[in-house]
Amino acid sequence: MNKLRKSKDFKETYSKGKSVGSRYIVLFCRKNGMDETRIGFTASKKVGNSVKRNRARRLMKEAYRHMEASIMDGYDIVAIARVTVNEADYKGVEDSFRKAVQRAGIKKQVF
Repeated sequence: MNKLRKSKDFKETYSKGKSVGSRYIVLFCRKNGMDETRIGFTASKKVGNSVKRNRARRLMKEAYRHMEASIMDGYDIVAIARVTVNEADYKGVEDSFRKAVQRAGIKKQVF
């Protein structure tokens, strides 16, 4: 998993990227001109205290890890946890992540 690390990369993805929402997650996606996909995970203080924010990030990371092979290369992705993620179990977050990836159009086509 290649991570977005620099603040500049996050800001560019927010401003120039496409936004797609689902029940528990909002994804921002943009082409990065590289051969690899980079991803960053965020949860604002609206989600809750640090325990809840870290849990939300862990759930999103695990959902991405299971879907990583089916996501197109060459994108920067920022996954943002919605406040409702606190009500979710892992299966709900995984379904939400899958739907957001499909809506964003970055899922590899299987023939």
